[in-house]
Amino acid sequence: MSAQHSGGGALTPLPPGPPARPEAKVPIAALAGYADRIDVRSPGEFALDHLPGAVNLPVLDDTERARVGTLYVQVSAFEARKLGAALVARNVANIVEAHVRDRPPEWAPLVYCWRGGQRSRALVHVLREIGFRAAQLEGGYRAWRRHVVAMLGELPQCFRYRVVCGLTGSGKSRLIEALAAEGTQVLDLESLARHRGSLLGDIPGAAQPTQKAFESALVDALGRFDAARPVYVESESRRIGRLQTPEALLVAMRSSECITVETPVELRAAMLAEDYAHLVVERDQLQALVARLASLHGRETGARWAAIVAAGDTTALVRELLERHYDPLYARAIGRNFVLHRDARVAAVTGTSKSAFRSLARAVVALDAPHDEPLPVAG
Repeated sequence: MSAQHSGGGALTPLPPGPPARPEAKVPIAALAGYADRIDVRSPGEFALDHLPGAVNLPVLDDTERARVGTLYVQVSAFEARKLGAALVARNVANIVEAHVRDRPPEWAPLVYCWRGGQRSRALVHVLREIGFRAAQLEGGYRAWRRHVVAMLGELPQCFRYRVVCGLTGSGKSRLIEALAAEGTQVLDLESLARHRGSLLGDIPGAAQPTQKAFESALVDALGRFDAARPVYVESESRRIGRLQTPEALLVAMRSSECITVETPVELRAAMLAEDYAHLVVERDQLQALVARLASLHGRETGARWAAIVAAGDTTALVRELLERHYDPLYARAIGRNFVLHRDARVAAVTGTSKSAFRSLARAVVALDAPHDEPLPVAG
């Protein structure tokens, strides 16, 4: 025990120091109480999926993690831990220098790694020794993933959906955007999936997330909704690009009330030409995509579509694709999958501007209760 000299020869014990700070662990159920979330996994792990709102401050980067793993397999766990400890110590010091020094004492971040082990514990220990209220997520990312899987089976059934239906190019996505701007609850699946939902639906410069990241975003979005208010959602198919819509959400959507967006074909063609203008520039890419569609319609149709693409006649191409491919496909799918579609109220589009869709969104919201008559026309 530490002691000090009293001046008379006796040793007097030093006053006790502050008690050791326990390593705080919190369960996934406490997640909502932590706005600041730190993912200490490697950038590669973080890119595959992470908790909503988390920032990546890795205590081991991808190369370092691979080095430690290789040493563990080829030499021994002891040697791997020694190397890992040195690397983690240096990286934690860098994190403190670059990201922590200006934080107030009451800062309370939630830190997690793959399974709530050594990587997150190392940073939490240092932060708590400094005096911050840092906590470690019990079970780490794996606990979050189990939570996501469970919630995807439960949450979709908690809400009343209004499914926005309509032919390709009718302006469904624009109406969804306008509904969100009007303050309604909107589940924008295409935005979460970063895809417009068709073969031509890739968004330039925006790669789709992984399936796990898409599901995490879905749970986060659903968890913010008020069950007493309706949720508007577009009538997506099972797949959005290369991502799959969770089964429980599909089932809930397909048994919900529908709103059909009706739009004249010339307005549909104009909106599609605007939305897919990048493909006109990327002529080779457009030719390859159209060839994939044409393979379903025979050699003669394929040759005609290829000639239209080569000529740069976007309007003619859009009309052909709508009339010969997308409209028949939609008619078959909507009747088969959305059982209440035959009773849908109609939202008529007469203009493509943002103000026209905002006006239509207000009409949709105003008449949310079931009605026999069509919605007021807005244009």
